[in-house]
Amino acid sequence: MTKKLPTPPTTLQNAKDLRTHSTEAEKLLWSKIRNRQILNLKFRRQQPIPPYIVDFYCEDRLLIIELDGGQHNEDIDRARTDFLNKKGYQILRYWNNDVLGNIDGVMEDIMNKIGGIAPHPNPLPEGEGVKKVNGI
Repeated sequence: MTKKLPTPPTTLQNAKDLRTHSTEAEKLLWSKIRNRQILNLKFRRQQPIPPYIVDFYCEDRLLIIELDGGQHNEDIDRARTDFLNKKGYQILRYWNNDVLGNIDGVMEDIMNKIGGIAPHPNPLPEGEGVKKVNGI
């Protein structure tokens, strides 16, 4: 079993800053997926997966949701997607404009795609990953 390396402090700070300064599209999508609103799955936002920080991450399905706006570069995004795919992550991408203008359609697409993704076969042992609250 490979040991998970600690995330560099600068990456953790960058993720915190990104959570503080979310785009309107990120805020809207977060309001729809937080608190286990989709198939009782837990999502995290601005999650470090070194060397990257992804917009939304569901550990149970190794699923990443990325929102793209004017700041995104197709070549950089392709390299990032290739890297994450090789690590076993599945990535869903949506344009900010689609989230803002058609959140119901985006949510339907996410639900359809998540329904076809099997749970991760090797979840982290208890005590690693997500903290338990009140035994849950």
